This record gives sequence, C-alpha cells and structure tokens, in this order.
Amino acid sequence: MHAAEGPLPAAGDAVRAPRDGTVRGACPHDCPDTCALETRVVAGRATAVSGAADHPFTAGSLCTKVSRYLDRTYAPDRILHPMRRLGGKGPGAGSWVRVSWEEALDTIAGRFAAICRSDGPQAILPYSYAGTMGLLQYASMDRRFFNRLGASQLERTICSSAGKAGISLTLGAAVGMDPENFDQSRLILIWGSNPVVSNLHAWSRMQQAKRQGARLIAIDPYRSLTAQKCHEHVALRPGTDGALALGLMHVIIGEGLTDDDYIARHTTGFAALREHVAAWTPERVAAICGLEAHTVHALARAYAGTPPAAIRLNYGMQRCRGGGMAARAIACLPALVGAWREPGGGFSLSTGDFYGMNHQALERPDLIQGTPRSINMSAIGDTLLAADPPVKAMFVYNANPAAVAPDSAKVIRGLMRPDLFCVVHDLFLTDSADYADVFLPATSQLEHLDIHKSYGHLYVLLNRPAIAPLGEALPNVEVFRRLAARMGFTEPCFSDTDEMLCRQALQSDAPSMAGISFESLMERGWQRLAIPPRHAPFAEGGFPTPSGQCEFFSLRAQQMGLDPLPCYLPPYESVQSAPQLAARFPLALLSPPHRHALNSSFANLPLFLQAEKSPQLDIHQDDAAARGIRDGDTVRIFNDRGAFLATARPGDRARPGVVVAPSLWWNKLCPGGNNANAVTSQALTDLGHGATFYDCLVQVERLAGDEASVQPPSSGADGSRGGAPCPD
Repeated sequence: MHAAEGPLPAAGDAVRAPRDGTVRGACPHDCPDTCALETRVVAGRATAVSGAADHPFTAGSLCTKVSRYLDRTYAPDRILHPMRRLGGKGPGAGSWVRVSWEEALDTIAGRFAAICRSDGPQAILPYSYAGTMGLLQYASMDRRFFNRLGASQLERTICSSAGKAGISLTLGAAVGMDPENFDQSRLILIWGSNPVVSNLHAWSRMQQAKRQGARLIAIDPYRSLTAQKCHEHVALRPGTDGALALGLMHVIIGEGLTDDDYIARHTTGFAALREHVAAWTPERVAAICGLEAHTVHALARAYAGTPPAAIRLNYGMQRCRGGGMAARAIACLPALVGAWREPGGGFSLSTGDFYGMNHQALERPDLIQGTPRSINMSAIGDTLLAADPPVKAMFVYNANPAAVAPDSAKVIRGLMRPDLFCVVHDLFLTDSADYADVFLPATSQLEHLDIHKSYGHLYVLLNRPAIAPLGEALPNVEVFRRLAARMGFTEPCFSDTDEMLCRQALQSDAPSMAGISFESLMERGWQRLAIPPRHAPFAEGGFPTPSGQCEFFSLRAQQMGLDPLPCYLPPYESVQSAPQLAARFPLALLSPPHRHALNSSFANLPLFLQAEKSPQLDIHQDDAAARGIRDGDTVRIFNDRGAFLATARPGDRARPGVVVAPSLWWNKLCPGGNNANAVTSQALTDLGHGATFYDCLVQVERLAGDEASVQPPSSGADGSRGGAPCPD
C-alpha cells in the first residue's frame, strides 16, 4: 500500500492478521462446498492451509486446488503493485510501467469523470462475477460505487441464472434438500453433475450412502469421473434433459407410482400436468435423448420405487437453450413421488435462498442514479462491439471475460478497441489483463476480511485475514472506497469499515439467521443456519411459492408469457433441431470444469500446467476413427465462430456425436492462443438470460505436419506469461 493513502479502514485489532497462530477462514471460490479453512501462520507468513475438522460439511478435507492455496498466494508471477500500460493492447503487445496507487486511482477517476461528462455514466460498465464469493468482495462497496455513479447495471447470468429461474417457478426459490443428508438416501440421481470434481463434500456423503446400499445413477452425456463410480450411467444427448424429465413423469403418473396424498396436499396443477405429459412416451423421449425406451421406463421405476430418492442437479445441464425449463421439469419429480417427506429425499440445485443475508444493506440499490441500462454479461462480446450508446470504460474484477465469456473472438475484438478504457483488478496478469490500460493488484483470500454463505450447505462462515496484504495489494472494498472519495461521493456508507459491512450483512429478520452474529462468528468461524439437522424442509409443504405449494402449473410463468407447465425446448444447435448446421458441424461440444482448475482460477498455476500439459479433447472412438484421429493427435475443433486446438483422447467417455474439452484454460496458455470459448455462442437460455456454453456444434479435424507441432507458450520467468515484463 502506498503510504500517502493511509491505513486500510480496520475492523478492530481482533480481526487483524496475527503474527503467529491458526486463523479461521473460508474458501472464496465458485464451488457449492464453501469450505471452512484453517491457516497456520508463523512469523506473519502462512505456512499451511487445511480444512476445518470441526466443520460438519468440510470435515477436515479440501480439494486438490485449495489444499495448495499457498501456491496461489505466494505465486512468483503474482502482481503486487499497480501498473499502467504503455503501447498497444493484446498478448505480448506494449509494456507495463509501475505506478503508485495515487496515480492509478487518479487516472481511473479522471477517465470516469470525463466519460460521465461526454457520454454519460451508462458508458461505464462493471464486469464481475464469482472469482471470489465473499459477500464483501463480491457485492458490497463495488455495487454502492457503481450504483452511485449511475453506471450500466450488469446482469450476472454466466453461470446459474437459468437453473435458478427454472426451479423457482416450481419450488419458489433456490432451495432444496440439505446436502448433508445425501448419506440417508437410498437412490441418488446425479444429474448433469460431476461432484468428484466440483462438489467433493457432497460426493463423500453420496459415497457413504453407496456403502450403505444406496444406488447411484449418473445422467450425463459424458462418462465423467463421477459417472465412472456410479452403478449406472445414462448417457443422453446434450440439451435433452427436459425431455427425459417429461418422460419420467409420463411413466410415474401412467403406472400409478405417484404419492397421491402428497400431491393432493402439497402441490397445485397435477391434473394439467398429467394431461400434459401423456404425450411424452418413453419411445418419443428415447428418440430425442438418444436412449433406449426401456432405459426411460427403468429409470422412472427405480426413482419412484426406491425411497428416499434424491436428485443432485447441477448447472451443466441448464447451459443450453431450454435449460431453465429443464431444471423446472426436473424439480417437479420429488413432489410426484413424495420424496420430500424424508431428509434423504428431494432435490438439490442450490441452497442459496435458505439464507437471509441483508444484501440491500450491502449493495445500497437506493443509491442508483437515474434509470441505467442493463447489460447481460453472457453477451459481452456483442455489447463491446455494438452497444448503442457504446461502452467507453470497463472495470473488471472477480472475473476474466477474455477467457470465460462465450464467443471469445468478439470479446477480444471488443477489448482491443483503442477507445475502450479498461481496468483489471486481479492477482495475476490474466487473459483480460492483456487488454487493460490499468492493472490493480488484488488481495488473496488469506489477506482480507469477508463473510460467506454457500449454495451447497447451510452454514455462514467468517473469513478472517491470516496475513497482511502482500506488496501493495488491496481488497475490492478498499479500492472502491478510495475511488468513491476521488469521485466526490460523500455518502457516509462509503466510509463503512469491513467489520461494519459484515455486521450489515447479518442484520436480518429472516428466521434462518436467528442467533447468528458477528461475535458468534468471530468466536467459532462458522455457524449453521437456524434450520434443524436431518431436516426435511418440505415434508409438510410450505414451499416459498405464491401458493405455498409445489407448482406443477405456474401462474407466474403464464404471466411471463411462458408455458405454465414444464415443457421441452430443443437446443439451438443439435443434429435434430438444426440439421443444416449439423451437416457441416456434426459434433456437440461440452466444456465442463477441469479437475485442477475452477473456471479460469488456478489455471495458470504449476499444479494445473504440470498435470495437464495441454488442452485435451475426449472423442468417441468411432468418431475419431471416421476422421483418422489417433490418441495423442493434435486436433482442431472449429465452427463458424472460431477454432481451438487440443490433444485427442479417443475412447468411450464421450458418447457418439459428442466431444468434451475439460476447461477452462487461459487463452495465452493454449496452443494457437484460443480456448474452448472460441467456438461457444452468445445465445441465451429460455429463462434467466443465461449462457448456453453446452449448446454448441463443432467439427473436429486432425492436424498434420507443422500445424500439429504447435505447443503452449511457456510461462515467462519474469511472471509476464508472454507479455512484456514490468520494471521494478
């Protein structure tokens, strides 16, 4: 920190980083597990990070990525001082010069003020998501700042919006069974989910259930690490999950496998649903999903006949045109069979709406100036190239749009605009930082105070700073405090300390938040919501819908101009729905999370690069043979939007007609300079305006000779990863 700025607003000595000891914290990354951490500190340096053994969900274990969190915190290529670009934008272009925080923030504030005068504040766009999910760093002082500025509002839709919108039409909110209760299930449908990679602690409970005799069935076009460990794998075509759900309902209702008492007491619209699904025969569904009709029959009978049955749905299946309605249809299944009656039964996509955090107090929407426009982050490429009026400034934090946003060629063309002023606040020179005019160094989770909720369990966690910020790194909240002062914002809320923000988040009348206070979290580090353990939330109904019931028929959907009953919408891009496109690009591409990365986080660290070497493509052996592709060949995956390169792995993990590129690589670390988002689309989902990453047709060809010799660029010893180094 530059001395002239003064000290960070402190939360009090009790939450300052200690010189020695063990510090309670929380994993900040976009994962449902939100693990409770313990960091060992010796002489002001973190020496070990482990899972908290006393936290019921974390139970002492961490994933491979977070167990190596010190590699990220103390990475040699981490940037620890503000920088300003000299020269052109793009990988390897221009150079960086170190500047003070005063110069960096004065530059930003000056450009923002000039843009407000010339183009209006809506020409300024924040771009952020879940690079860190603590409530302070994710959505507090930053939202206050951009609200008060009158900047364009960002629709944060890139991950979960479709599924949440869909289940909310059925269940009323992003709620469901307590994931701690998977160990009590006798059958678990793991639907569009790979918990071995992305939900490790729920997987441990599923494994416990398996040891106790439960049956595990994976529903996924890809034989993932999880599917390999299940009793059965149902490999449907991408984007056809909604049709399968309707087929299951057809069998369950048609064969009298329903819980009629639960339906009568706790649901609405059953008669209309029964008539609606009568047409969704197993034969029709099998033809759409690429399955056998007997598979649909058997799956429905197993689900209805093995109580308590649970469904673990994840966000992969909703990243297609009909993803919202598919999630809505799947969420109807537990009520049909009365699975909600027992703690080990029901449905889980997100637990996020069980919390009652005071987001209004944190974000202060009352500060919004005028009526700013809304911009969808899932279409940021088109926005940067064609918005009217144009975006003239972009502030990127907790995100890496050059790598993670769809149709990346357009995103990068937009970021390359010479008239776009771009700021990136991060720990590393990410792909997006290659296009920034100003780079600001961010703190890691070990260096700031924050408070966390989860979308995969029912605990509130406090993250205490374990070490002082390295170099000149600052947390998001402090950056926006300082910018607010430079912009002349005098509202008292811009002086709130971190502790005050934590306390404001906890000021809630929600029954689930009863008894949770800053003091109690300081004492223990975490606290369960006021929801009993081994609790079946909807055993007696009480859904948070307008009717208080599980809504098979949704008046809200009807008022939105949607089908009030769950329906099936085919993908934008598939062999069935777009045959002319499929004649040129016959393979459906999936790009699910990689085991050693989390979105684009961790993807620059040695753990990831040494384990993976280069991007891989799983392709069915028959599809590979038809293209003359052998194991280890370099292949080009392409469509009209773009192309990327990978190493082929023929086999049977991807079903015929599907290719899978575990992601997400940084562009600059890929052979050819592009990752899988070179081919994905900016088309949006039916509900929630979400991204459609898994609604994508491609062709694959083998490269030969010089084309196939392309290797990923190596990490520069100066930490620049291919760009010009910054002088000390």
